[in-house]
Amino acid sequence: MDKIGALSGSIAALATPFCDHAVDTDALAMLCERQILCGTAALLVCGSTGEASSLSMPEYFEAVRLVVAVSDGRIPVIAGCSAGATERAVEGARLAASAGADALLCAPPAYVKPTQEGIFAHVRAVSHATNLPIILYDVPGRTGVSIADETVARLFERSLIIGVKDATADLARPPRLRVLCGEGLLQMSGDDATAAAYRAMGGAGCISVTANVTPALCAALHRAWESGHLPRFAALRDMLAELHRALFLESNPIPLKAALAMLRLCGPGLRLPLTTAARPTRERLAATLARIAGNEEREARDFLTLVPPNRSGFSLRCSTL
Repeated sequence: MDKIGALSGSIAALATPFCDHAVDTDALAMLCERQILCGTAALLVCGSTGEASSLSMPEYFEAVRLVVAVSDGRIPVIAGCSAGATERAVEGARLAASAGADALLCAPPAYVKPTQEGIFAHVRAVSHATNLPIILYDVPGRTGVSIADETVARLFERSLIIGVKDATADLARPPRLRVLCGEGLLQMSGDDATAAAYRAMGGAGCISVTANVTPALCAALHRAWESGHLPRFAALRDMLAELHRALFLESNPIPLKAALAMLRLCGPGLRLPLTTAARPTRERLAATLARIAGNEEREARDFLTLVPPNRSGFSLRCSTL
């Protein structure tokens, strides 16, 4: 639990590659290795970016197991266990634990819009199902319900969660939660567009969609903040801003899958009801990627020079644009 509670920096919310309608395990393994070589602090598998709601439970287990195996203890692995019913979330949590995950990410059930008491009971049930630490996921745009600060505090006080992924873009929230919970609550942004500002307000990092595309630049952004290099932090913030916008022109992960396909990191396949990115989205992504490619490649090479990988045999071209 200590290595999760002390997390900071860029955490990649991994996409799930598909090939012929099945999970592309080779591509998923390569995506994980790329993240590790570029300085990502932890991996999130089977979150909403990973199209978890479209995965069967055997697929979910195998995806978590694979990411754990590739990580091989080098960085923590967090498994999403959000579901439309508590019983299914509990089942996912147990499977993630048996697959070797280090922690869980748990959101309120989507569509049903539980009360605050229902949210508390849901997370408590998931927490009691395993010994894994839980990061609460507040994403009202997907679940249809917001988690009150008081509910976050209540869950934290009872040791049912260790942190929160906040996708509300409410930049006044980190200091509010520190007043309620103290410094011990891990606060991670779940909104790439405001992640830099979230750090300035006291957050510890970002569980990021953009990191799938530019892992080295996203990791460098947070290292710059942590080292107090504010001019570099500002430059990286501005450099990534257009990519953040482009990746959310359509529902996530539609643009992300298109971008990863352009980079030849995985196929563009999605599962219904998600559909292929529209032509204007693809054109915007292509132009944005062309502008940022050199910066990502330089950052990846610089990081590998400073921190040589502890696993050989992986081509640098797979860790860059």
